[in-house]
Amino acid sequence: MDQPLAAGFTDAVLESQEAFRHLLDALSHPGRIERLGGALTPPPGLTPAGAALLLTLADYETPLWLAPGLGAPVADWLRFHTAAPLAQQPAEARFAVLTGAPGEPELAAFPAGDDLYPDRSATVILQCAGLEGGRPVTLAGPGIPDTRQIAPAGLPAGFWRQLALNNRQYPRGVDVVLAAGSSIIGLPRSLRLETAQGAL
Repeated sequence: MDQPLAAGFTDAVLESQEAFRHLLDALSHPGRIERLGGALTPPPGLTPAGAALLLTLADYETPLWLAPGLGAPVADWLRFHTAAPLAQQPAEARFAVLTGAPGEPELAAFPAGDDLYPDRSATVILQCAGLEGGRPVTLAGPGIPDTRQIAPAGLPAGFWRQLALNNRQYPRGVDVVLAAGSSIIGLPRSLRLETAQGAL
């Protein structure tokens, strides 16, 4: 017998507005941890923060690419609550969810927009083990007074190199949101990595 789908937002309007504000704050202040409220219990494999962002952003007009390891329960839950079509290829996605597992696409596989329409790019939600406790990396750029150091844990190998290449395309490029538990960090395409190249 099929299991019933888990609930989405209790108050869709208020909770989506709150999640959107936190996302804007995270992207406006890169590297700052934003804690989303609410009490979402998404299917296994999807973090509460990632789920809240997708319930807020995705709809029937926004193709969504899911890491294969997330499985059918996550896909069914998102289709039911957002009506977002599932993209078959990363290049078709408006939003994407990665888990950092080996073999997942690199950031360059997702739409980066073009010179006339840089907004036609994807937002990539990368779920990771934690937003603290990993190897420190120093960020600079708009929204950061001087510099800011972050140390997210459980990122895929080569992630910072991918992000540096992505952000060199600015104003093109994807925007990345790290999600762990109920918290997020925004890594927009406009930031710069100040860490020595050898550490990326």
